[in-house]
Amino acid sequence: MSGIHSTMLGVIAILLIVGFAGVALWLALSYNRLVTLRNRVLNAFAQIDVQLKRRYDLIPNLVETVKGYMSHERQTLEAVIAARNAASSAATSAATDPGNPMLVGALVGAENGLIGELLRFRALIEAYPQLKADGPTLRLMEELSSSENRVAFARQAYNDQVMTYNTTRLAFPTNLMAGLFGFRDIALFEVADPTQREVVNVNLQSGSR
Repeated sequence: MSGIHSTMLGVIAILLIVGFAGVALWLALSYNRLVTLRNRVLNAFAQIDVQLKRRYDLIPNLVETVKGYMSHERQTLEAVIAARNAASSAATSAATDPGNPMLVGALVGAENGLIGELLRFRALIEAYPQLKADGPTLRLMEELSSSENRVAFARQAYNDQVMTYNTTRLAFPTNLMAGLFGFRDIALFEVADPTQREVVNVNLQSGSR
């Protein structure tokens, strides 16, 4: 009986070791998977940041170029610059911790405000025929339009990575391990107002003929 008892204890010990080893392997694989997905999210946000900064750099140059034609539109020009500065500041903060939903949310809000001001700025530019024949203005607006497209593509790539990460993080039983190791939910980067989803695209070509 003692031999059988020892054998049973041995089998149980082996099963426990195999079980613990299996759990440890699953934890390691799940952890590494989440780390990989989170790093992809951070890299995707870095691409957004690059494109946003490029656009932020274009806006003051554009305002400086057109203000000679818009001497009576000082309030509008100042609003564009203020919105640009607010968005740039929010982007700088978000870049320090892209996984922070509050910081990303603040950036989304600031971007919505900036896009709204740019759309109003576009309508104002179209009301000035002189600008349609101004080469520097045309060039800067084309660059801004191209920059908006790049921001949109970068934002979509980021949101795709966030969706993959969040879905994996929330799936059972990975969610148990995710909470244990501090893998938090990451916010999407979405433009909230549907009227502000269109790309800023000013057609100055038609009036320059």
